[in-house]
This record gives sequence, structure tokens and C-alpha cells, in this order.
Amino acid sequence: MPARGGKYPSVIIFDVDGVLVDVRRSFQKTTLETVEFFTGKRVTRAELHKWKNKSGYNDDWKLSTAWVRSLGGDAEYDEVKRKFVELYWGQKGDGNVKNEKWSLPLAQLRKLASHSELALFTGRTKVELQYTLARCKCRELLKNVVTVEDVKRPKPDPEGLLKILADRESHDALYIGDNVDDALAARAANVPFVGVLPGRGEERPQRAERLRELGALTILFHIKDLDAWLRGTSSTF
Repeated sequence: MPARGGKYPSVIIFDVDGVLVDVRRSFQKTTLETVEFFTGKRVTRAELHKWKNKSGYNDDWKLSTAWVRSLGGDAEYDEVKRKFVELYWGQKGDGNVKNEKWSLPLAQLRKLASHSELALFTGRTKVELQYTLARCKCRELLKNVVTVEDVKRPKPDPEGLLKILADRESHDALYIGDNVDDALAARAANVPFVGVLPGRGEERPQRAERLRELGALTILFHIKDLDAWLRGTSSTF
């Protein structure tokens, strides 16, 4: 078990997309391209984040299908999913996935791991997550990883958080996320929550107030700001 710092929780649980990984040119771009493919209509990131401000759309395949239907398209979920996967992966990883960028420097991740146990609770599938963790070479720093395939009930259900916590006290943990379902899962598990929303872009003006309403302790501009916030916060974990 890592040594405890004065302001650090015993376990820090990260969401992945929008927190540890910049997905604006991968998952977000793929969502826009998928909707445009099935509808023939141009859609925007501002519209995308209106969908993401709603609960129940943490799954990009589900979101894309609902969005297509709302614009008059009749594609079924499986058809939308196939196109999404094709655009995301491309041929042997040359699709939009190649544009993903890891957001937290490895040195900072190691520093956090020296104070707290680190874990992931993500809506990604295992293959999507394994690809990204292999690229960042950080899997050994993560004690526990829970994907959408490891739970019966995905976010906003707290099952994944509770699985990571096991018998530990919820108030001695911290969940870091970027969307409504992350905050709802944290609230349902009684786990303190911190939001991450970029200073520029559509996410912050659209979503910051909602995350605060759901109990976010703070809204960081970037995941790199987490350690400084932990050292300066009056919160006790």
C-alpha cells in the first residue's frame, strides 16, 4: 500500500475519457462522423456536449444511435456500433484512435501512486482500454481496473466504484470524472467527486454547473492540476 500523504485519499479512481485521455479527436470525432454518416447532416461539438450533459449517454454507441434517431435516421444500434468501431479503429489502428493523447505525465502519475492506490472505472471496453494503457506504459501503476465489461450495470450505476472500494470506507476515496454519469455514480456510492473540464471548449460552460450541482468538490481545468489541488485542499480523506 502506498504511503499516505496528509491530503491524499487512500484510493484515487479515475475515469479515462476526457480525464486521463484527450478524446476530442478520437471518440468525439468518431461520434460526429458516425452521426453525419447515417443522417447526411452536419453536427457540432456543441450539440454533442448537450447529449453528454444528459444521464444515460456515457456509452458513445448508445449516444450516437439516439442522436441519429433524433435527426430522422432509422439505423439500428448494432449498425451504428459497427460503423463507429470502423471509424474509430480503422485498419490496424489507423483510424481516429491514433489521435488519442494521454493527458497526465507519467512522472505525475507515479507521484500520485506514491501517496494513494490508483484505479480506473471506465465506460470503455477492455480492448479499447488495453490499447491505450499499452501506449502510455502505465498499467503497473494501476492496482485495480474496472471496464464496462466488468459490471452488470454501467454508469451512472455505482457498481464499478463499489467493486473497487470493496470493504473500504467510501469517504476515503476520490473519483475523478468529466461527465454527468461519473458524478451520479460517485454520489450513489457516497464517494467524493472531482470534475475535470478543459478551460477552452464546449464542455466547461455547458457542464461545470451541473457537476457542481451533483456534488463536485471542484472542477479542475486539467488532470495535471489534481496533485496541486490535493495538497492545497482542506478536504480530509
